[in-house]
Amino acid sequence: MLKIIIAIILFSAIILFHEYGHFLLARKNGICVEEFSIGIGPTLFGIRRGETLYCVKALPFGGSCMMLGEDGEDADPRAFNNKSAPARFSVIFAGPFFNFILAFVLALFVVGLSGADPAMVGQVAPGSGAYEAGLMPGDQIVRLDGSRIYNFREISLYNYMHNNNPDVEVTYKRDGETSKVTVHRKQEEGYYLLGITSPAALKVGPLGTLKYGLLEVRYQIKSTFLSLGYLISGRASINDMSGPVGIVNMIGETYDQSIVYGIKVAILSMLSFAILLSANLGVMNLLPIPALDGGRLVFIILEMIRRKKVPPEKEGMVHFAGLVVLLAFMVFVMANDIRQIFFV
Repeated sequence: MLKIIIAIILFSAIILFHEYGHFLLARKNGICVEEFSIGIGPTLFGIRRGETLYCVKALPFGGSCMMLGEDGEDADPRAFNNKSAPARFSVIFAGPFFNFILAFVLALFVVGLSGADPAMVGQVAPGSGAYEAGLMPGDQIVRLDGSRIYNFREISLYNYMHNNNPDVEVTYKRDGETSKVTVHRKQEEGYYLLGITSPAALKVGPLGTLKYGLLEVRYQIKSTFLSLGYLISGRASINDMSGPVGIVNMIGETYDQSIVYGIKVAILSMLSFAILLSANLGVMNLLPIPALDGGRLVFIILEMIRRKKVPPEKEGMVHFAGLVVLLAFMVFVMANDIRQIFFV
């Protein structure tokens, strides 16, 4: 039960911050916010402050910031669609952007408390590709096949995403000198690996914490885009995706695995998971899909280019159709989550 409560709090806090981004910029631009809610479905309880109803709904897997005139015509000058294109753009973009801000703030705590993971070689396994290529402990990995590397986990991500060719060009620094070498990775448990391990977490001080906090957000955004590409290319299946139920289950498993090492490790693990979720939510909402923030931004950008607004009722129909498809997909993913958790 505790795991479920932790997961719901974590999930709800991330969505709350996303919706607060919309809410804050809406208020700054003089837009009437009719309802600010956490959760979806029937309203459990709420309180009205001024023109806005703040409420909690039955299912804690979502949230909304409902603005006047958001999906249709309204004569009120405070309606969303009566505001300028830049104002509307800022309101829509604020949700995903606040997710990146939240991810960065949480990353500062994680890096500050546990240290950074620079892309440095800790140990080199004898007989591995890295060993045969002459890599040594203390070498800083700079690039893998031209892809810039900052965190050690990016090396693991590269190995996972590039499993079709064992050879990789490694650019590294040693004693201030930059060198390149081709490493023939050896296969272990189905993946080609360099054969190196990371060093112990590095304490980096205040400026280093800011740097690696930003790099942590960069890593999560990068991994999300690469995972999307992996899915679109067909190298990943629907079983590799997770909806709300699967995410709650993963949070619970992460908590179980980390709590045995103490409350500090458990808290850091939960914060790390929150960074991943928040960055992931920011990226996914920026995809140009109807009903998502990215889909709405596409219409606003078209308006800026054409200097003519798309009729709100037509845009609303597109978003409604996208919402229906999106909800159907979410139900499918949720059913698949339940199947994998309880029946596989």
